[in-house]
Amino acid sequence: MKIVIVGTASPLRGGIAHFVSLLYTHLSVRHDVEVVTFSRQYPSFLFPGKSQEEQGDDAHAIPTEQLVDSVNPLTWYAAARAIIRKKPDLLIFKYWLPFFGPCFGTIARLVKRATHARVLFICDNIIPHEHRPGDRLFTRYAFGPVDHFIVQSAAVERELKAFLPGADFAFVPHPVYEIFGAAMPKEEARRRLELGAERVILFFGYVRKYKGLQTLLDAMPAILRQKPVTLLAVGEFYDSEQPYREKIAQLGIDGSVRVHSDYVPNDAVATYFSAADVVVLPYLSATQSGIVQIAYQFDKPVIATDVGGLAEVVRDGMTGFIVPPNAPEALAQAVIRFYDEAKEEPFVQAVREEKKKYSWDALVQAIERFRGAGTGRTEQSREDR
Repeated sequence: MKIVIVGTASPLRGGIAHFVSLLYTHLSVRHDVEVVTFSRQYPSFLFPGKSQEEQGDDAHAIPTEQLVDSVNPLTWYAAARAIIRKKPDLLIFKYWLPFFGPCFGTIARLVKRATHARVLFICDNIIPHEHRPGDRLFTRYAFGPVDHFIVQSAAVERELKAFLPGADFAFVPHPVYEIFGAAMPKEEARRRLELGAERVILFFGYVRKYKGLQTLLDAMPAILRQKPVTLLAVGEFYDSEQPYREKIAQLGIDGSVRVHSDYVPNDAVATYFSAADVVVLPYLSATQSGIVQIAYQFDKPVIATDVGGLAEVVRDGMTGFIVPPNAPEALAQAVIRFYDEAKEEPFVQAVREEKKKYSWDALVQAIERFRGAGTGRTEQSREDR
């Protein structure tokens, strides 16, 4: 089967680029796959980070064509013509933000008019948690030419059913990331990071308000009254960094919080996860999070909030703890309990078993079933799966 994937990919950075790289790698085992990505993903005034391209040695870079400028419709037509020449059987889009709805919807329509290709959207969100004017309109336009959908959490499944009743979709859990190399001994990772702490918890990923780092900071004084713990807060700030720094100072937790406020290149991710006892996701809202899949790849338990699909992946009392969102006291108690009850080893063993569910083969098989299916929109309910 000839497949073209459109979305964020090398040399661009971030979780979606990592996802596309792994999807390309696994689909290419049995299919002819090409990837079309952005020449410009965001105009600079819409991008709060420092760089849109991967830093450091990207050992998992894949071949791509940078044909799409998200804000230049002329490139959408040029990209569509290039895709049409490839004669795809299946056109896959990785969809997460309505901002890309006009671009993706236009490319999909043009390709479908000129080829027999079917269109599949793999959806991280339907309407994102950070709402903007035009979200529903752009999403409706994007979904117009779509034949099939894959959702990766029950939260996104519910959103899709509400937004597009009768959509032909499959539920396939987000696979575990395999892109960041092997874990290293905890002592070695801490030596590299110059950490002398006995207990280390990790917050990892872009810092935005909905990620809840402020809640974790508010929980730290209560944690520290019971346990000497170091918090590694690692990730580029997409909010102003200053309020977080001020909170750390006001709470008097400077000596127990290490902030690394730059994007972490692929070859450094393993060091941070290997140094941690547990990963903490104090999100205020979410649909899903690839951070859990990174944590599981490194056999790390997770303490997360009960938002979106996080509780589907983090099994409370088995692979970590689930706590209410925006509740510093409950978050603090979960961290204290993790250490008081010596949960690390049993949680690690459970993670090793649990992550077997999150395979790329399952996603590839779902994609293959769609291409072999008819064109009718027949919902695959959770009860049938």
